[in-house]
Amino acid sequence: MMKPVRTDGYGQRLGDRLRVENAPAIVTRALRNADMAVTEIRCDNPPPARSGSIQQEDAFLVALSLRDIPRLKYWEDGRLASVCDLRAGESCLCDLKRDPTILLEKPHHSLVFYLPRATLDAIADEADAPRIRDLSYKPGVGVNDVTIATLGRLLLPALSHPDQANPLFVDHVLLAVGVHVAQTYGGMRPVSQPVPGWLAPWQEQRAKEIIAANLGGVPVRELARECQLSRVHFSRAFRRSVGVTPYQWLMERRAEVAKEKLRDERLSLADVATECGFADQSHFTHHFTRLVGVTPRDWRRALKE
Repeated sequence: MMKPVRTDGYGQRLGDRLRVENAPAIVTRALRNADMAVTEIRCDNPPPARSGSIQQEDAFLVALSLRDIPRLKYWEDGRLASVCDLRAGESCLCDLKRDPTILLEKPHHSLVFYLPRATLDAIADEADAPRIRDLSYKPGVGVNDVTIATLGRLLLPALSHPDQANPLFVDHVLLAVGVHVAQTYGGMRPVSQPVPGWLAPWQEQRAKEIIAANLGGVPVRELARECQLSRVHFSRAFRRSVGVTPYQWLMERRAEVAKEKLRDERLSLADVATECGFADQSHFTHHFTRLVGVTPRDWRRALKE
């Protein structure tokens, strides 16, 4: 069993550097010998002081802001790098080798993903792609990354109720974040040629990532474009590689997310249906029952037993 890595990159050690008393975190080791983590950082009455220095290491942080932060000040290596307004849903990247610090004078709420170099290397190796040298980003500047925002919000219930979290689901979401960052900001692309008629590993991962981040549905032509294939070729290759059509995989993903959301008693069945991309409660009940074997109401009732 792997020993926990001592790092300021996640959990309460990160919370202490950001002057937050409670910083719940989830760590995954879905990749061999490589950690990934996400930490929830929230403060409604922040002290007027810069964050403490984070232990320097070969790792990156990706911070998803869940509320607007006006005039965020960001330093790298002791030099002021930017002063900007960060909007809810935007993400910032930083390199822990560059001693990043921030001044958060207003109430704030964010999710911070921890991506060490070992994780990015493992993701590249799994995709049969060259390892990433660096990530491309503008220091302290927010990016409207819908994929990170959508995947991040899927983790909020697990952070609030870790005892009820499905480890497999959390691993899948965190890995999807890592792959997305590697491809979008690290330029990761495979070098091997796919087997004719099948998706290459990076194409399959990319397609699943986009579908999971857009539970309301995404046109097949967009998936095909992201995989650099024609629509017809993509549809056939996806079904051969995954065993189901993109639409069927979407419905399965909706059902898996719905299982997690049904744990939250504050959400009505109609709320769960909406958040998981179903047209309405009836549509949700029909497809959930077909895929899972019981109705959403019976599933929720069974959780209490």
